[in-house]
Amino acid sequence: MRSKGFTLVEILVVLVIIAVLISLTVLTVGATGRDSGLDEESRRIEGLVGLLHERALLEGRDFGLRIEPTAYEFVVYDSRRDRWMLLDQEREFRHRELPKGITFQLQLDSQAVLIKPIDRKLSSGEPARPQLAIAASGEGTPFRLTLQRDATQAKASVDGDALGKISRESSNKVDKRT
Repeated sequence: MRSKGFTLVEILVVLVIIAVLISLTVLTVGATGRDSGLDEESRRIEGLVGLLHERALLEGRDFGLRIEPTAYEFVVYDSRRDRWMLLDQEREFRHRELPKGITFQLQLDSQAVLIKPIDRKLSSGEPARPQLAIAASGEGTPFRLTLQRDATQAKASVDGDALGKISRESSNKVDKRT
């Protein structure tokens, strides 16, 4: 006759599973309350947009950033063809998908903008116009691009002003709610 209850092995298996889940949570959201995934992606965007501002000045070309709800890509204005072209020949400016569970929110001149996915099945061949433009003069569209983790509501943001100054706010800053 077998008695009801858990064996030591079953209890140890459950403890190992709980420990793995806790360690994964700690890696994603550190003990300081920072979300390393959001911070890494916001640093990448800050660096790439800053690099495009410098390239715009050096090369005398107009660049842009096209934002989708969970992805982004860079474009360059081709004056000979009078249209925006994907800037995908260079690895760092390729189309990038955000990590799962992270979405964008965009404000242009302090106004929220609805971000729509690009319909890639349209056969026009021309990429949609960018929401953020970087002119050959180094000036750019004033913006605030917020990355938000859906599960925890943690946020990090990248800000740009009209003169091309780019700044970043990490995920450990608490949003002030009114």
